[in-house]
Amino acid sequence: MKKAGFSITFPEPNAGIKTQSEEYCVVESDGQERKIRLHDYHEIYALPGLYEHLFYERLKCKSPDVITRLLIEQINKSSAPISELVVFDLGAGSGIVGEILKQKGVNLIVGIDIIPEAALAAQRDRPGVYDEYHIGDLRNLPLDTQKALEAKNLNCLVTSGALGFGDIPASAFAECYNLIAVDGWIAFNIKEDFIEESDSTGFFNLVKGMIDGGIFNLRVRHRYCHRLMVDGSPLYYVAMVGVKKA
Repeated sequence: MKKAGFSITFPEPNAGIKTQSEEYCVVESDGQERKIRLHDYHEIYALPGLYEHLFYERLKCKSPDVITRLLIEQINKSSAPISELVVFDLGAGSGIVGEILKQKGVNLIVGIDIIPEAALAAQRDRPGVYDEYHIGDLRNLPLDTQKALEAKNLNCLVTSGALGFGDIPASAFAECYNLIAVDGWIAFNIKEDFIEESDSTGFFNLVKGMIDGGIFNLRVRHRYCHRLMVDGSPLYYVAMVGVKKA
C-alpha cells in the first residue's frame, strides 16, 4: 500500500473526551494540520495509510483478527469448506476484513459501505479482494442493488466495528441479516454497551430477540478489547459468531 506522509497527534488525556463520538486527532500532512474526528471516515480514507496507522498501529485495533479467527474456528469445527463461503462484508471500509478472509481461502466476497470514500480506498489499497463493492443504505437500497445481492446467494455475514453510532443502526443490520441464506454463518462485533438492557440503540432488543427466538443460533460469544481510546483506556466489544436459523 502506498502511504502518504503524515503524522498524528492525540489530545491530552485531560481533554475531557468521554465517548467514542467525541474522539479526534490532529493530522499533519504536506505542512498543514487539520483536526479529524475518528468517526469522520470519509476524511480518514482519503489519505492512503491513515486508517491503518491510526486504528491499528496507534490504537491497537484487534477486531478484524478476532472476528475472522472466531468465524474460521467455528467453520472448521463444522467441517464446512471455507472456499464455499459467499461472504457479505457489511461496513467493509478499506477492505481489511475482506483481505484476511481472502487469505484464509474465501473465494467470493461482496462488500458494502455507506461511504463512497470507503469503496475508493478498498480499490486503491486492496484491489481484487471484492467480487463486488456496493455503496448504499441497506434500509433503502436501489432495486438493482437489492437484486444483485440476492443473486449472489450470500451464506455468510461478517461485520467488524461498524454497528451502531448511526451509520449501521439496528434496522439496517436486520435488513442485511435477511439477505443471508438460512444455515448461513453470522459473525459480528458490537460495543458492549449496545447489548446491555440500558441500550437505547435497539441492538439489545434485536440481538436478544434473535437468540431467544431461535432466529440466531449463537455458537460463541467473546468479550475483548476492541482498541484503545485516544487517552489509552481500553474499549471493550463483544464478538458473536453463530448460524442463521430463520
